[in-house]
Amino acid sequence: MMNSQIRIALVGDFRSEVVAHQAIPLAVQLAADSLQLNVSAEWLPTPSVTDACVLEAFDAIWVVPASPYLHDEGAFLAITWARENNIPFLGSCGGFQYATVEYARNVLGWEDAAHAETDTEGRMVILPLVCSLIEKTGDIRIKEGSVIAKAYGQLYTHEGYHCSFGVNPDFVSELEDYPLRITAWDSEGDVRGIELPDHKFFVATLFQSERAALRGELSPLVVELIRAASQ
Repeated sequence: MMNSQIRIALVGDFRSEVVAHQAIPLAVQLAADSLQLNVSAEWLPTPSVTDACVLEAFDAIWVVPASPYLHDEGAFLAITWARENNIPFLGSCGGFQYATVEYARNVLGWEDAAHAETDTEGRMVILPLVCSLIEKTGDIRIKEGSVIAKAYGQLYTHEGYHCSFGVNPDFVSELEDYPLRITAWDSEGDVRGIELPDHKFFVATLFQSERAALRGELSPLVVELIRAASQ
């Protein structure tokens, strides 16, 4: 059965100057129009996400860019809720970084998994990038047969970024233990996208596919997020 009204939680702390935050409402509307669905996207500031009951009314969760968040635990709670309850999930930029840490902590059992932007000790799953990607673009290679590949309908894309942190190369092989799959890389082979293939839709990317909306173009990942939420 298809949902007549789809609610997406945009988990993050809205700032009007953030390019991705400008793009997200446009990306949602373009995707909704393309699918002929009625979609509302509602901002959930991270300090408001203190209990899973806040998330229960939503059909999909998107942990958006612009980290660190005001309340990191709110972002982690949203990711865990989506992962454990088969709720369609998209994480972009900061959402990708936090989804990686959440997986390391709660699936791999690395209780000390840490993010170098906010933590001073622990197993640093997320480290500063060798070359910052603030307002940069780059080529992305996508794994054949992956959720991301099916969304794009191709094995290549060129995307924009606004980030300075990424996955620690030392932990890549361990992070990729089933069920997580690394399915997108940059031209140097660094991780740019992850997914859970047995989940209804669980994708996180370091790049910001939503920026396509600023050019009047669809984000394939936003389209698929909404499509999954409609089922």
